[in-house]
Amino acid sequence: MFNNLSEKLDKALHTLKGHGKITEVNVAETLKEVRRALLDADVNFKIAKEFTNTVKEKALGQDVLTTLNPGQLMVKIVKDELTKLMGGDTVGVNLAGSPTVILMSGLQGSGKTTFSGKLANFLKKKKNKQVLLVGCDVYRPAAINQLKVVGEQIGVEVYSEEGNQNPVEISKNAIAHAKANGKNVVIIDTAGRLAIDEVLMTEISNIHKAVTPQETLFVVDSMTGQDAVNTAKAFNDLLNFDGVVLTKLDGDTRGGAALSIKSVVNKPIKFIGTGEKMDAIDVFHPDRMADRILGMGDVISLVEKAQEQFDEAEARKLQKKIAKNQFGFDDFLTQIQQIKKMGSMKDLLGMLPGAGKALKDVDINDDAFKGIEAIIHSMTPKERSTPQIIDISRKKRIAKGSGTSVQEVNQLMKQFNQMGKMMKMMQGGGAKRMMQAMSGLR
Repeated sequence: MFNNLSEKLDKALHTLKGHGKITEVNVAETLKEVRRALLDADVNFKIAKEFTNTVKEKALGQDVLTTLNPGQLMVKIVKDELTKLMGGDTVGVNLAGSPTVILMSGLQGSGKTTFSGKLANFLKKKKNKQVLLVGCDVYRPAAINQLKVVGEQIGVEVYSEEGNQNPVEISKNAIAHAKANGKNVVIIDTAGRLAIDEVLMTEISNIHKAVTPQETLFVVDSMTGQDAVNTAKAFNDLLNFDGVVLTKLDGDTRGGAALSIKSVVNKPIKFIGTGEKMDAIDVFHPDRMADRILGMGDVISLVEKAQEQFDEAEARKLQKKIAKNQFGFDDFLTQIQQIKKMGSMKDLLGMLPGAGKALKDVDINDDAFKGIEAIIHSMTPKERSTPQIIDISRKKRIAKGSGTSVQEVNQLMKQFNQMGKMMKMMQGGGAKRMMQAMSGLR
């Protein structure tokens, strides 16, 4: 995400390298390029101008700090202002109420129905909530079917009323159903509508008045840029929504919506959608997003994703196996499965500082582990648990069974042995200390 913006900002801030002090002359040249980068990212002209003026005021006359050169000082100022532009603080979802009612609003095609499912899955898994999804798009039968498919996928009940064309009634009945059935969160998925469609805008306003939701979220397709921001204003004038959701941030997004929307509607971005899978949802952290835009990575989010997959009981079991030299390919396979659950490989690697630029034109396939998995699955249970018995004839059989070469099997064996040595070295609390140090980055 934001690749072009990141590249242009990096080029603009590169201008200051080598200068001993930030002056009006060298800062003007840099900020002209920064403004151009923001406009190319589809940021509103007024917002881009105000942004660069603020940066200029803060930058001029500042002596270089003892440990920073002018370029680094400017990066820090730009980073702080980008964070402010996107909201400053992280704002979570309001889960007050019994049940909590969350009303989803947005345009047709913004990814609202899919995101309703992702949010339900997030609240169920991470907040331990009993969620009810409600299908109120009575104009598009496929929308309710889509919601039912999503609900089945994540194990969440979907409430709908066949034949009832009144979304206000359906919403009220759904809340009564939730109360009677021990559900503590109700997510109402409404019909996608255009801001100019007066009938549908009146309808969502009526739903809002009838159910008085604790949270009203406006879902924006981040690839629509400035258009999305203008539409958000029209919806906010009507609903006074509580927060924004940016979807499709894994696509070729220019970033205009993420950078402009808070200034226009003065409402926080609460969540982002980063892929098609049901767990591709993240709480929005303005400071971390600013880091990523400026190529600094997002190590904190990477550690959090790793910790979500970290199973303490499994880790203890693994530690004992390593201590006894019993770490086998089945254990290796388990580690691979945990990494795969963390998300797309390119997205994960992009969280490492400086990796975004390096990966710009690199196509990293999420099936990168397929060859390794095929090799391991071609081994017998005995070979997986005791890798040292794998001789050349076994390697030939494994290569043939997995559709790979003996060289590839050898390479995997070598990597496996190196990993085993590294794990052995980290025994005696080394791994634990490393995790504690990484946790301290929060």
